[in-house]
Amino acid sequence: MEIQRLEDNIRGKLDRFPAKTRRVAEYILGNSPEIAFHSISETAEKLSVSRAQLVRVARMLGFNGYADLKNTLKKKLLNQVIPSSADTDIIPEDNSDTATKICRLEHANIDETYRNLSLSREDIKKFCRAVRDSDSIYCMGWGISSMPAEWLYTRFAELGLKSILMRRGSLSLQEQSRGIGENDVLIVCELPSYVIEVTETAGLIASRGTQIVSITDSPAAPVCAYSSMHFYVSDTSPLFGSSLIGSMFAVHVLTSILAKDMGNEGRRALEEQREGLNDGRVYYPSFTLRY
Repeated sequence: MEIQRLEDNIRGKLDRFPAKTRRVAEYILGNSPEIAFHSISETAEKLSVSRAQLVRVARMLGFNGYADLKNTLKKKLLNQVIPSSADTDIIPEDNSDTATKICRLEHANIDETYRNLSLSREDIKKFCRAVRDSDSIYCMGWGISSMPAEWLYTRFAELGLKSILMRRGSLSLQEQSRGIGENDVLIVCELPSYVIEVTETAGLIASRGTQIVSITDSPAAPVCAYSSMHFYVSDTSPLFGSSLIGSMFAVHVLTSILAKDMGNEGRRALEEQREGLNDGRVYYPSFTLRY
């Protein structure tokens, strides 16, 4: 059962709840990733209720207790975003047909990322609105996650949008974040292994009212606690920890939809990029020029 169907089934039980209990139950159902991957104490503090009340609400929803609710939501979420059919143990000792098997696995990463994006159509619309309405767009990543973050930054710049790339350098991420305000948008690319400084910086920026978007592999990623939009990508890889194919695919799809959503503004920006190809000091004019 998909997580949405699970939540819909539980919502059918809410009509008989008292108002206060229903408020807690509706919060639980509307924040599945947070409930699944945060402690009962964190959730109780956020809702200003006791842990005992959370246990009671979970039982009223049909679970054995709060732990049963957490485990069920966690299982459904992970089954939804992590490919179940991908065979990660694909490299035979004799390396026979390795290329075919690697290609098949990366194809599965793209397919799974596509399925996740197809379930996020409303968030994609919100993403386009948030980016277009923002003063500045900050793209943050660490290690391999800085690669999709840099491509995002590049695509935004090509579309004539004010974008800033944040990655570890001479300044810490928190130092780089000092100018980010509530009218900006932060997009965090975060693949395993998850980085403490990335999460702490996202939390600091979120406290200012800045909208945060995450591109990550799982709702278990700590940065999801601070993001209002999540785009899940598949990164299964038997050799290099995380594959970048899914995240790069997601960046390409999201920015392509954004370019179309920008209408004439987007067309003008891309035309300016295309005109740059005529600079004979940079490109060979005798070959096909493509942008």
